[in-house]
Amino acid sequence: MNRTVYFDNAATTFPKPEEVYAFTDKFYRECGVNVGRGQHKLATKAAGLVAETRELLLALNHCPAKKVIFTHTATEALNTILRGVKLSNGNNVYVSPFEHNAVMRTLHYISQIKDINIITLAFSKNNFAYDLEKIEYQFTKQKPNLIVVSHASNVNGVIAPIAKITSLSKFYGAVNVIDMCQTMGILDTDLSSANIDYAVFAGHKTLYAPFGVAGIVCVDDVYIEPFLYGGTGIDSASRTLPDTLPERYEVGSQNIMAIAGLNAALKWSQDIGVSKILETEQRNHARLFNILGEFDNIKVISQGAMDNSIGVVSCVFDGYGSDNIGQILSERDIAVRTGLHCAPDAHRFLGTFPSGTVRFSIGYFNDDNDFEQLHSALEYIYENS
Repeated sequence: MNRTVYFDNAATTFPKPEEVYAFTDKFYRECGVNVGRGQHKLATKAAGLVAETRELLLALNHCPAKKVIFTHTATEALNTILRGVKLSNGNNVYVSPFEHNAVMRTLHYISQIKDINIITLAFSKNNFAYDLEKIEYQFTKQKPNLIVVSHASNVNGVIAPIAKITSLSKFYGAVNVIDMCQTMGILDTDLSSANIDYAVFAGHKTLYAPFGVAGIVCVDDVYIEPFLYGGTGIDSASRTLPDTLPERYEVGSQNIMAIAGLNAALKWSQDIGVSKILETEQRNHARLFNILGEFDNIKVISQGAMDNSIGVVSCVFDGYGSDNIGQILSERDIAVRTGLHCAPDAHRFLGTFPSGTVRFSIGYFNDDNDFEQLHSALEYIYENS
């Protein structure tokens, strides 16, 4: 079987560091037990791993005073926040033009129950950047109650100036939510500011951990309506959930195998350094961008975002639909993502709806052979178009 060249890292990073595979297997074989459901040594060891992983996440994001709530997916985390803040009729919810369905479908659901206004943050297509002056004006006209912003788009990689946006919105008392699924672990971000109420992460993306662990980094005085109810391992005699954080929001059994993988990934990241990971990804991003630019049958969407984006590049090919290109590349052992990438509003904004794009997304482990094979495949498509 030929090795698959992997350019679908925005969906999930692959491969993972060898340290993740080794430690996950070892820990799960030796201590794959439930957390908080026993006083024996194995349960204590598992609980210690979970506590250490929380500390590693807080250290990564320079916010030791905040808390970590683990969920199984980022979608669950976003539902917990957006459905838990209890929006009222007439509230104004601001989003970026690039939000994922995990945000937009949840807000659509809420809008069927509450009469909320969903407003898009001002963004300039001329320089491909958020228009902070216009955003400030938007806030004066319609006071923000809730802000939800993807730190980086999963369609074109454009990075949002979250510190500036949340500073502007917090002046009006808004609740600020940042989706960091595409950035945590590669962009060195200080989450210590009280302006950022919630930051959502997904272990299997830029944190280079396995599927099955995600969560929220949040202020320590959060009190939102829980999304799930059930056992937490403490205060079992009570009919109500505990008031303590994070226990109030961590219902049911935690995925200790995935958390072990996240623990190993965070230590790997710590050893290498976030700046080194970013430097490698930026180099791979530039190489991808340059290769795509060699072919005049390929149009890069959001080309102006290159200088302010992570390694996610969306393209359209002359004469072919995105799914056709995806199939051709797959036959030549190259993995990409095609279509709408679960972000249809982003494609409406970019003018690529409904057909979508071919999305290339690089990772830390892409190497020379990957780019050579990609170049060969794109050359084949060009010559046979």
